[in-house]
Amino acid sequence: MSHLFQTYSRWDITVKEAKGSYLVDENGKEYLDFVQGIAVSNLGHCNQAVTEAVKAQLDKVWHVSNMFHYPLQEQVAKKLTEHSDGDLVFFCNSGAEANEAAIKLARKKTQKKNIITFTQSFHGRTYATMAATAQEKIKIGFGPMLEGFHYLPYNDAESLQSFEGDDIAAVMLEVIQGEGGVNPAEESFLEAVKTFCEEKDALLIIDEIQTGIGRTGKPFAYQHYNLSPDIMTLAKGLGNGFPIGAIVGKKELGDAFSPGSHGTTFGGNMLAMAAADAVTTKIFNEEFLKDVQQKSEYLIEKLKTELDVPTVKSIRGKGFIIGIECTEEIQPVLLKLQEQGFLVIPAGPNVIRLLPPLTVTKAEVDTAVTKIKEAIYAVSTVNSKG
Repeated sequence: MSHLFQTYSRWDITVKEAKGSYLVDENGKEYLDFVQGIAVSNLGHCNQAVTEAVKAQLDKVWHVSNMFHYPLQEQVAKKLTEHSDGDLVFFCNSGAEANEAAIKLARKKTQKKNIITFTQSFHGRTYATMAATAQEKIKIGFGPMLEGFHYLPYNDAESLQSFEGDDIAAVMLEVIQGEGGVNPAEESFLEAVKTFCEEKDALLIIDEIQTGIGRTGKPFAYQHYNLSPDIMTLAKGLGNGFPIGAIVGKKELGDAFSPGSHGTTFGGNMLAMAAADAVTTKIFNEEFLKDVQQKSEYLIEKLKTELDVPTVKSIRGKGFIIGIECTEEIQPVLLKLQEQGFLVIPAGPNVIRLLPPLTVTKAEVDTAVTKIKEAIYAVSTVNSKG
């Protein structure tokens, strides 16, 4: 009998250790890991620089509360703002907390209530972030949601332009939807969002929790487009496995988060800051990001070449967040891949999601593509007849 709430559908794998692109289970079986904690360990498991930074901080001090000055907070915040359009940072512990803070900040600054989000979005599982998420399945059984959220079709500029209503505090979106199916935004749609925010005097919130910290080959995914978010939310890759979240906002928003208006006990914890400092030092390096771009382009092109089969409908994404949409449910493919020692996750019932570490090698990419192709052929009756 388990003493845990059964909130997760767990795999039949118990991890004993992990390093870089690989993890090992309790039976000694090795897996090439293209999950990486769901886009968390961007530098791979147990990255040496991050490990050493956290270990060094462990011997100094762990936690004293945010009543004290943390020089590392300022140091990490400076790097986040220098590599983005933001000016001010608030540190928290998770992506859901970051999105909660963004919602609070937008409403308080604008003194407006309504926030527009988009179908198939995912912004978290707290009450406000559940309300922001336009996927009904995560809300079932929890009663009335927080009011003020309006859901429009993603990548539909016309529906946004025809939206009637004012009192809009913000538009909140992912430029590449992760949980919703690895759906990249179209540039025309993002231009419509930008224009809408200007016309409605609304803030633009970009959720970079899964796409940020180098995953798309730039520090943040919005930088592939002509956008300048008022608020950006971060988590996952920022700590490489150590719990952390953050919002990055423009200086004009500073007066809305005055002393006592928002807070957290553990946010900006010294251990988290040590991890984030090591992560950002490595990932925000221009040569490192160039290498990510080159390797991710290699992976996408190889997938398109090798997976030219009837079952594969499309391959999409940017950098190292990639979706393989299939015409059949992909759960049998995922299980076959696990048998083969390769780990990926779904993004809906028909999309295989690839989230390799940014440090992945071309040899590991080649191995991954071969295994995916073999698994798809092994379980698909359509391909076997082709």
